[in-house]
Amino acid sequence: MATATTEGTDTQDLAGFGYKQELDRSLGSFSAFAAGFSYISILTGVTALFGFGYLNAGPGVWWTWPVVIFGQILVALCFMEMAGQYPIAGSVYQWSKQLSGRFASWMTGWIYIVGAIVTIAAVAVDWQVVLPQITTSFQFFGTAADAGTTLTKGGAQNALLLGGILVVITTIINMLGVKLMSRINNVGVTAELVGASLLIILLLFHLHQPPSVIAHSYNYGAGHPWGYLGALLVGGLVSAYVMYGFDTAGTLAEETNDPRKHAPPAIIRAIAAAAIIGGLVILLGVMSNKNIADKNIGLLGLPYVIKNAFGNTTGNVFLADTALAIFVCCLAVQTATIRMLFSMARDNRLPFGSAVARVSGHRKVPIVPALVTGFLTLVILAINVGNQSAFYVLTSLAIIMFYLAYLGVTLPMLIRRFRGTWPKKDYGPYFSLGRWGMLVNILAVLYGVLVTINLMWPRNAIYNAVGKAHWYWQWSPEIFVAAILIIGTLYYFLVQNKKSTDVLSEHRSDSQFDLATPVIGDVAP
Repeated sequence: MATATTEGTDTQDLAGFGYKQELDRSLGSFSAFAAGFSYISILTGVTALFGFGYLNAGPGVWWTWPVVIFGQILVALCFMEMAGQYPIAGSVYQWSKQLSGRFASWMTGWIYIVGAIVTIAAVAVDWQVVLPQITTSFQFFGTAADAGTTLTKGGAQNALLLGGILVVITTIINMLGVKLMSRINNVGVTAELVGASLLIILLLFHLHQPPSVIAHSYNYGAGHPWGYLGALLVGGLVSAYVMYGFDTAGTLAEETNDPRKHAPPAIIRAIAAAAIIGGLVILLGVMSNKNIADKNIGLLGLPYVIKNAFGNTTGNVFLADTALAIFVCCLAVQTATIRMLFSMARDNRLPFGSAVARVSGHRKVPIVPALVTGFLTLVILAINVGNQSAFYVLTSLAIIMFYLAYLGVTLPMLIRRFRGTWPKKDYGPYFSLGRWGMLVNILAVLYGVLVTINLMWPRNAIYNAVGKAHWYWQWSPEIFVAAILIIGTLYYFLVQNKKSTDVLSEHRSDSQFDLATPVIGDVAP
């Protein structure tokens, strides 16, 4: 009876925003946390880029971790306010819609969708870092020498093949409904939390370096105009790659019971768990190396470190756990992307909106967005099949797009604070930053801008990491972002601006709920 009452209240709450309940509202507080944590996925990000960070900044790359954690906590705190006020599928897009104008919110959603699809591709190729190091039977292209790396031609081709297989699997699961997805995700997150905790404990018994190892540059700053700081700005890609996607708890709000209560704490819990576990894994991973100058640390990354410390058998167990973490991470990223497409299409803000927003069958899942995200990810992988720098390019572009999308919320929120229109007068008893809101918001915006500039800097160390250097790869972030902004702007003013702003009729809430629950909050013109 209590569950039915909660669902009825949540349905009425959603109706207050003009939407009917169509998705399967069946997720609890742990599932909301698990969605955010699996998107961040410590084992996925750290395993994939530990080697890159070490190769460019050495042991001291650890210092980029607390910097990124601090900055993203600031962003998360802003998001927690929005999650409590607007528990609607589509999170970042919906939050931007409540804070800014039509064009700004549409562009935020567009940038987020592009970034999310690129992220799916970037996560999917992570299997190459793990599976071939468990057994070379997973190395279908190249030779055994290509196992575990994306920097060789055979390694890059195999990464894209394994990534394609993973995307097909996650697409099928997402088409089968959120209940199956959440069960698999919960199992995967539990396995990752247990596996990462055991990894930390075992590493404590295999330390060969003192904690002070991270306090030395070891000449990694040589050749950088800014010295060792320049090396950290490059190596910090590992920290930036891990720590985003925590808004997913808000993205699944229409499938979460009592989302105003559960979504905000789920966001900060996901970051807190990832911050502690990730920081310890990186630190102890560095300290467990007998020879800090071993070039294989930078080439083969954390899997090499784990196997050196524990041997092949125990090492393979942890790599298998990491492979599972990569799987559920890819699944969570695609799930969030599907909800974003559904949310924007329901608002009549995407081409073929009725088809894209259609919720099919008793599983209550948007089928078309699942197919679209799967197909477009496979296209991205196919385009990059001949590029050995594809992994670092995809990773960097994905992070850039998310930081821009996050600024699409934190920046208009800051403007509203300066105008005195945020928080709203009818804010209610939900999470609030109170008197700290202005300072946190300013720092969140400043952090987002600075990291975006750093990531977009045309560095050969990232965008021409291997193979022959090409100017178009070096300048790929500027070219890509400019292209996305131009395409989005043209579409908006030539097509979208002429459409009705009303929610599609088949997705509007029932009139009884409209009368029972007024729209909460005002929408900026």
